[in-house]
Amino acid sequence: LKSSDVAEESFARIKESKAGRKMLLGVDRLDYSKGIDERMLAFERLLIENPKLKRKIFLLQISTRTREDVEAYQDMIHRLDALSGRINGANAEMDWIPIRNVHRMHSREELAGIYRAADVGLVTPLRDGMNLVAKEFVAAQNETDPGVLVLSRFAGAAAQMRDALIVNPFSQEDVADAIKRALAMPVAERRRRWRALMDGVEKDDVVAWRDSFVAALEEARDAGLKPPR
Repeated sequence: LKSSDVAEESFARIKESKAGRKMLLGVDRLDYSKGIDERMLAFERLLIENPKLKRKIFLLQISTRTREDVEAYQDMIHRLDALSGRINGANAEMDWIPIRNVHRMHSREELAGIYRAADVGLVTPLRDGMNLVAKEFVAAQNETDPGVLVLSRFAGAAAQMRDALIVNPFSQEDVADAIKRALAMPVAERRRRWRALMDGVEKDDVVAWRDSFVAALEEARDAGLKPPR
């Protein structure tokens, strides 16, 4: 299969499995800084405070395993499995599971299809660098019916992506409210926000970063300053 075929197949499979429900999506490297525990707890709070959303939404959390030989990361896997299991046990019904907790690797092409199928992208790290997942999610969207990005204020991308719904990931209430707002957002607003975000993704790419970095070095050189080590 070509890369585009893989993405389309992935999109079709996820769309079918949604069964008409809205899908929230988290894609993270398994790390304590990504705020996955806090995200699941915020999702649980959303279900408790908005029981009418049950059966209408679910969270697909893809957490790629890393550093499996480190005990702290093994404990994290067990903790996330236990947390998602508790939330599912308390809320699931015979034909609906609130959280799909997945730990296996996915190719970039597969992820493109998954991103495209998502209605809400949850990028809520407690502390992070640029975070390319936020930009990949935006780039994969269907411009006629785009999903909504919920983004932590503590991700570096938040400085550029102001048209996302910016949240405090430490606040379950803040994240839950943002998810509810994203689910109810009219298509016209979703398109407007996506267009602004996509313009930023296309403008502030790796070439723009390289040029600005080199320009800063040249400016320091011309000013007679020594560049930092």
